[in-house]
Amino acid sequence: MIHNTHKGLMGMKRTHASDAWRVAAFLALSGGFQDAYSFLARGHVFANAQTGNIVLFGTKVFALDIAGAIHYLLPVTAFMLGVLAAFFLRRRSVTLHWRQEVLIVEVVLLFVVGFIPSGFDFAANAIVSFTCAMQVQAFRKIHGNVYSSTMCIGNLRSFAEWGGRALSGGGRRAWLRAERYLGIIALFALGATLGSLAVPKLGIRAIWCSCVLLVVSFALMFEKRELEQKSKTE
Repeated sequence: MIHNTHKGLMGMKRTHASDAWRVAAFLALSGGFQDAYSFLARGHVFANAQTGNIVLFGTKVFALDIAGAIHYLLPVTAFMLGVLAAFFLRRRSVTLHWRQEVLIVEVVLLFVVGFIPSGFDFAANAIVSFTCAMQVQAFRKIHGNVYSSTMCIGNLRSFAEWGGRALSGGGRRAWLRAERYLGIIALFALGATLGSLAVPKLGIRAIWCSCVLLVVSFALMFEKRELEQKSKTE
């Protein structure tokens, strides 16, 4: 089993492969793609952004639209269940690193979503929200900095904070962190753009593009692991 961090010979902290920038880049692309997909192809529901779903749930309750309220409550509930699933998966993981197992579950479930007919959008959105939550729970940092690959509000806050520190004389470290957060935000937006282009052409099966992005992240984690093991033997 891979440890999350270890100390190098020079005392420098090495992070697990899941913290690598390239892994985070493809996760952010996938996150943006999923949000665009669920909104455009699955009944205007935000599978990743639960704040929007809670707001819409509240408006439906106020309007006494029970069916509409349930429509937006399902992805919120699925999101919470996804967090729990990732939590318990971490406790039992024995073969691969638990974050890689999360990606395997994501890919399998999102592949299934591509077969769910449009008349069952509620089920498709629930599954996408479930996998999103697993990703949120599993991938929290990039180079030691807290971030999210499936939503932007936290990244926007961190970008503004580190941008302010950089402008206030925070030095190269502050500029670097601000740039990383801006990069994640830009990649999320790019993923949403790709999703908006794919849905009209591929329909409900457009979600399979997100599966490809997650497979790339999975493979990159193996590549980084091999490089770390090689560096320890040299």
